[in-house]
Amino acid sequence: MLLRPLARADRAPLARLLEASGAFTPEEVAVALELIDLGTAAPPDPHYQFVVAAEPAPDGEGGAVLGYACFGEAPMTEGSWDLYWIAVDPATQGRGVGRALLREAEARVAARGGRQLLAETAGKPSYAATRAFYLACDYREVARVPDFYRVGDDKVIYARGVAPSASAAAGERTGTTPEVPA
Repeated sequence: MLLRPLARADRAPLARLLEASGAFTPEEVAVALELIDLGTAAPPDPHYQFVVAAEPAPDGEGGAVLGYACFGEAPMTEGSWDLYWIAVDPATQGRGVGRALLREAEARVAARGGRQLLAETAGKPSYAATRAFYLACDYREVARVPDFYRVGDDKVIYARGVAPSASAAAGERTGTTPEVPA
């Protein structure tokens, strides 16, 4: 598997992947695609970072898109980042793609001086596998807002601390996040 930056050509495969997942409403897919468009604009919106998982191709470039993650620094915080989207092609779920995307997002957050990554998801029964995924990836539930999305569908927030990279700890800033004491 190849982890690479988002490319303009990824929009159509990611749209198909988001729709095929069955996890997202049409409105949610539209929002995800808006962020993808911002990530491929010239210049890209700096508030949204992306990592794409793809099959390696013989030419060394990425082949079929397997999934992606979108994340960004939480406004008005020192070192807190939000995971906005993570989605994996249903045909490749269970092969470690989601975990690889999440770990790469964490590494990029840490490299920019981030302290923690927060993931927000739904509490409805159809999201049980998603919640189990975060727990299996060493996230802990830090908040639950009952009936947030609709009656019976809580907002569940998971968090995981990320270790700052050696360069960030040494003061060699790689991003715009203010330095946070350990």
